Amino acid sequence: MRAADVIAAKRDGGALSREEVAAFVRGVVDGSWPDYQVSALLMAIVWRGMTADETAWLTEAMVESGDTLDLSGLPGPFVDKHSTGGVGDKTSLVVAPLVAACGGMVPMMSGRGLGHTGGTLDKLEAIPGFRTALSVGDVRRTLEAVGCCIVAQTDRIAPADRRLYALRDVTATVESVPLISASIMSKKIAEGIGALVLDVKIGAGAFMKAVDRGRELAAAMVRIGARAGVRTEAALTAMDAPLGRAVGNALEVVEAVETLAGGGPADVRTLTVELAARMLVLAGLARDDAEAHRRVEAALGSGEALERFRRMVAEQGGDPRVAEDAARLPSAPCRTAVRASRAGFLARLDAGLVGRAAVALGAGRSKVGDAVDPAVGAVVRARPGERLAAGDAVVELHHRDDGRLDEARRLVEQAVTIGDEAPLVGPLVLERVA
Repeated sequence: MRAADVIAAKRDGGALSREEVAAFVRGVVDGSWPDYQVSALLMAIVWRGMTADETAWLTEAMVESGDTLDLSGLPGPFVDKHSTGGVGDKTSLVVAPLVAACGGMVPMMSGRGLGHTGGTLDKLEAIPGFRTALSVGDVRRTLEAVGCCIVAQTDRIAPADRRLYALRDVTATVESVPLISASIMSKKIAEGIGALVLDVKIGAGAFMKAVDRGRELAAAMVRIGARAGVRTEAALTAMDAPLGRAVGNALEVVEAVETLAGGGPADVRTLTVELAARMLVLAGLARDDAEAHRRVEAALGSGEALERFRRMVAEQGGDPRVAEDAARLPSAPCRTAVRASRAGFLARLDAGLVGRAAVALGAGRSKVGDAVDPAVGAVVRARPGERLAAGDAVVELHHRDDGRLDEARRLVEQAVTIGDEAPLVGPLVLERVA
């Protein structure tokens, strides 16, 4: 079939057949569809949307465009978690070893940060020697030895997604629920997992700003998972303020270790325990939420979760001593506090602007290929709802003396709103979609 006919059908609002969707994905992988035709269909999908069937077929074709992880012979159950991206979100670093400590196997494929949201792989690569590019054999050995691994997507896992993602990024076709859903779920299904918990972020620091759009995305991904035989559930979680206090790669590793050791900020611990507990229930490792929460809390309290993290770091080539000694992680030489301009309550700390400030310091990327400085970032010293005196530190910037501070400080100053009354602070977990 001709590419132009498929593009015209979607342009005119028609639903594509399974064969037309499969032809599109084949053309993406083998190059028979040039970039301009792929981009034309992507834009038509943004404008016209896709039915649930079309989205499922797109996901299936993307999975079938490459390899799936061969986990045969390993005991399982296999379960994973995925976040749509936030500021200060280090929960993957905690959840994977925590669920492994409770009997699950977590073959987590993660990504790098782009824009104001951080990337799990960038955080882990702040650990000296840590390798995220593992072969399938290395993945199997790490799972067998530890019960979890956190790795980069291989070239042969959902290769169609790699080209589509690159084109969506430069053709203003990112904001499409069917395209986002297929991109995320094709990679997760290719992991060979049986259960998946999705953390869909909502708010100023998230890709989805409104609850209704987040709910739409969550529902689409849950449907795709169900059709693929993966027990899937989503949590809509608040991302108006940064999660935890640390924003930046090495800083977030420190906070993740603190959480695994039974401490850490209350919001990080709350969300981590909730996500891990739901993973246990979906994987069949706990009968209900109450049992799952008990098991998760026990793994944190006993030190077994931290031990799994230490072993995962060692298996993936990193220095496991970071679990006891934060000084082994990179540290920025300079600290500058952004202070309250007057007394009052911290009414708002805009996560998106704080994330952009961390990127301005070098903690993230403005475009693919940018270098990342693992040492720099921000530490939140006051949370929304807290009372401030004039001059109190709100955010502390960790930076180098390289001329990047002014832009970061300006962004954080914009992020801070001080009011005369304490704001209402909503729940962290807004709702579940199952």
